[in-house]
Amino acid sequence: MTQSLTEHIQSSRLVVVEVKRAEGRLRVRGEADVCAELSCSEETLVVTDEDAKAGLDTLHPGDIIKIEPAGGRPDRIVLLRRAWDELASPEV
Repeated sequence: MTQSLTEHIQSSRLVVVEVKRAEGRLRVRGEADVCAELSCSEETLVVTDEDAKAGLDTLHPGDIIKIEPAGGRPDRIVLLRRAWDELASPEV
């Protein structure tokens, strides 16, 4: 059974649960409410609407992200929506 575009987008979204900047680790929760811990390198690029820079400094718990892996580790993390934007949304 194939997924619709909407289902694919929702299943590829992750919510940041915890950011361990010093350790380079990111705990995320997926669509099935299952958490996973990701190990990121110093070169992992975080892409936002404003900027793109290496490191996890721009991520916060509650942010909605998409991961673009390379070699078993996240190569690019795309910030889809900030936690505070999610709380202010009329959809909630």
